Amino acid sequence: MSTRGDPAQPDLESCRGTMSAEEDAKWLQWVTHQFETIAGEDREINLQEFKTALNVKESFFAERFFALFDSDGSGTITLQELLEALTLLIHGNPMDKLKFLFQVYDVDGSGSIDADELRTVLQSCMRESAISLPDEKLDQLTLALFESADKDNNGAITFDELRNELQRFPGVMENLTIRCGSVSSVGTARLGVTLQVLMLRRCLTWLRATWLAQVLPLDQNIQFHQLMGWVVVGLSLVHTVAHVANFALQAQSGASPFRFWELLLTTRPGIGWVRGSASPTGVALLLLLLLMFVCSSSCIRRSGHFEVFYWTHLCYLPMWILLIVHGPSFWKWLLVPGILFFLEKAIGLAVSRMAALCIVEVNLLPSKVTHLLIKRPPLFHYRPGDYLYLNVPTIARYEWHPFTISSAPEQKDTIWLHVRSQGQWTNRLYESFKTSDPVDSKRLSRSLRMRRSQRKPQVSEMSSENHLFCNIKCYIDGPYGTPTRRIFASEHAVLIGAGIGITPFASILQSIMYRHQKRKHICPSCQHSWMDDVQDEDMKLHKVDFIWINRDQRSFEWFVSLLTKLELDQAEETREGPFLELHMYMTSALGKNDMKAIGLQMALDLLAKKEKKDSITGLQTRTQPGRPDWRKVFQKVAAEKKGKVQVFFCGSPALAKVLKGHCEHFSFRFFQENF
Repeated sequence: MSTRGDPAQPDLESCRGTMSAEEDAKWLQWVTHQFETIAGEDREINLQEFKTALNVKESFFAERFFALFDSDGSGTITLQELLEALTLLIHGNPMDKLKFLFQVYDVDGSGSIDADELRTVLQSCMRESAISLPDEKLDQLTLALFESADKDNNGAITFDELRNELQRFPGVMENLTIRCGSVSSVGTARLGVTLQVLMLRRCLTWLRATWLAQVLPLDQNIQFHQLMGWVVVGLSLVHTVAHVANFALQAQSGASPFRFWELLLTTRPGIGWVRGSASPTGVALLLLLLLMFVCSSSCIRRSGHFEVFYWTHLCYLPMWILLIVHGPSFWKWLLVPGILFFLEKAIGLAVSRMAALCIVEVNLLPSKVTHLLIKRPPLFHYRPGDYLYLNVPTIARYEWHPFTISSAPEQKDTIWLHVRSQGQWTNRLYESFKTSDPVDSKRLSRSLRMRRSQRKPQVSEMSSENHLFCNIKCYIDGPYGTPTRRIFASEHAVLIGAGIGITPFASILQSIMYRHQKRKHICPSCQHSWMDDVQDEDMKLHKVDFIWINRDQRSFEWFVSLLTKLELDQAEETREGPFLELHMYMTSALGKNDMKAIGLQMALDLLAKKEKKDSITGLQTRTQPGRPDWRKVFQKVAAEKKGKVQVFFCGSPALAKVLKGHCEHFSFRFFQENF
């Protein structure tokens, strides 16, 4: 059980093994408090109260645990019964825990588990782990586990047979537990210029290709931009407070013939080099600055209101004009970076508007992800992991939004973008394709395009459902470089994507395998394969580990066909192990050591070995439940000794902080994808 936000709450999942006497006393006190909170005045917990307190998705487990906790069969759980059950599950030896597990599975209490009981439990495990599989697959999973455990083929699994089956899975018996932590109680005049310099994306992209990329912290340009924003706001407030205090003192002492409000808000005192406008322009500058600062906060940008951030950030243009009027020396500091800034903007506008492009195909993917295929311009050259700005006039005429290019540069005909619906613009994009059919009315032309598309030797994420051919005008600005350009200069690269954070790596993985395959040769006589010793001058990679963490099962559908092709492309790589190794994690699935899921995970392991593919994704790589144990992951990477390790991450800032800490511990270089 847990009380969110309680600093004194013990971590029950870390309570396996022996507690000290003091820890045990604290644990006992905490459990007692939680019990009293849930039980109320009658000091007993009934089934409904137990279900409310137990944070599980499937009532089956709540009912089974309740029945086993209620040792006297009274229909309620007392404090003593709760303590006895939790003591067994947390402090008990493996055999005690195994007996409890057997009782959970033995629904009818007959002393053995038949196939139907096992199927019921596995079905509940799937629901609890948010895994959706057809009934036939559930039957296959049930039979795989049942037949493996039922050694005497008598149609039932005994306690000894279950124990023997569990012993085939190392570490399970010792770490068997209930995820107790899931049980919950009731539940921003030079610094301003620097800000713009840090966002000269075209210049930064050019610098990344020079030796300066090794000296200058180009990858932290956004963080520096944000830091400078905070400094500008802070110093502006100090500057303003000093002037306000000075005006107040002048007005109070009579040293000035003007009143306080005249000094602060009018041009009458003649303060400033342009018609005494320093005071009113200063007030206007402060208000604009505070508006930009507030609207650039993460709670605005990441809560579906990106457009608010986008439009208010354009206030830098009137601010520059006001600053030129406000401060006599500002133009000197603005001259060089201002010219660079306007040149970049002018070039970008000219290039992007030179010719309209077309969105030629659209695929609507799970979790409201829109896959766009844009006709690639002849002179559009980019590198894996680069991003661009997209403008779709039919969605919003003046808005440009950044998206990572998810196709490889070697793909000549189209540019892929995967857009997740997280704000107003992205939602409008998705809904515009969902509610209307933009397919051309000319059926013959459409059929011809379909046949040509099918002949292209490309990986396709297309499914017949929600797949649209279209001809929608759009504009792009870019490409712009990111830290992931360093990947090809790595020796051992670890790519970590969380959710839609896979998009830069989709392009990179395709390009890596394309270059890798160019070095591969096969003897026409004996079919022996070997790799050229001479590597691509831009690619020093010896090994790539790709780790993809998704919340749910459907999210894997975004790029599963790409990953399937990557597995097939290196199926014969056996001499030194796979060049590319995939690691898939599904966070909604309960871990292998959780009693509620151990049967399902064992069945999935058994069926994956039998069918040579994972039941959840269809890949050869087995999908692991829960989150990665990063210490073990990086230990394995270090032990492979494939060269200097560089870790590239695209995902949430919270996970980035965790990964950076582990990389520092193992002396790995860490790069984070940012916009």
